[in-house]
Amino acid sequence: MSGEFLDNHGRGSASWRWPTVHPEGRKFGAIVLGAAALAALFGWSLLAWPLLGLTVFVLAFFRDPLRVVPQGPGLVIAPADGLVTLIQQVAPPRELTMDDGSGTPALSGAVVTRVSIFMSVFDVHINRAPVGGTVRRVIYIPGKFLNADLDKASDENERQHILVDDGNGLMVGFTQIAGLVARRIIPFVKPGDIIAVGQRVGLIRFGSRVDVYLPAGSDCLVLLGQKVVAGETVLAEVGRQLTREGLSQ
Repeated sequence: MSGEFLDNHGRGSASWRWPTVHPEGRKFGAIVLGAAALAALFGWSLLAWPLLGLTVFVLAFFRDPLRVVPQGPGLVIAPADGLVTLIQQVAPPRELTMDDGSGTPALSGAVVTRVSIFMSVFDVHINRAPVGGTVRRVIYIPGKFLNADLDKASDENERQHILVDDGNGLMVGFTQIAGLVARRIIPFVKPGDIIAVGQRVGLIRFGSRVDVYLPAGSDCLVLLGQKVVAGETVLAEVGRQLTREGLSQ
């Protein structure tokens, strides 16, 4: 079904399939599997079985399932799988608003809604573009490895800012943030790349968070505590403002 158009009237076809494993994870899976095979060869079954289980976990962690990406003007799509842990009014990071001397557009420094999505080690860790357009900035910042669920992780942890300009006046910035276990942020894109909404743009190894800065004049369409799906869940629609409420049960 990859590349096929599907709609809410039944057009297209869909069926369940095993998710592929991203190439970044295949080498880790091969290393652990090799260690399990070596342990089995020497008769160390007490070590071989846990290593075999770890191989399955590693391959599952790097799974890369297909997603059906909503299409439409002004839609901002979730860039990460996980739990919405923070929805706050903040100014965007300086790296996304400052004049970097390149002449490329930047975000306004005005206060906007920031949606923070926490990824546990059980979530898919492939990150996707919240909007389509031209990648204006990819800025990596080394830092700490605090719990990614903490508010201050946005300013103190290892992180990577990405700014996408759709060419029609809509720019969305988002930040990949390393966590306690995550130790590397891997980009798939660079400044100047033209990408589609929902396209894979990077991954973070082993538990982390992604912050999205919604365009001004747009309310968040997801709820605090809600699970979202990268490339599928609509976080906001430009110009649409409303209050939504939910009940935990």
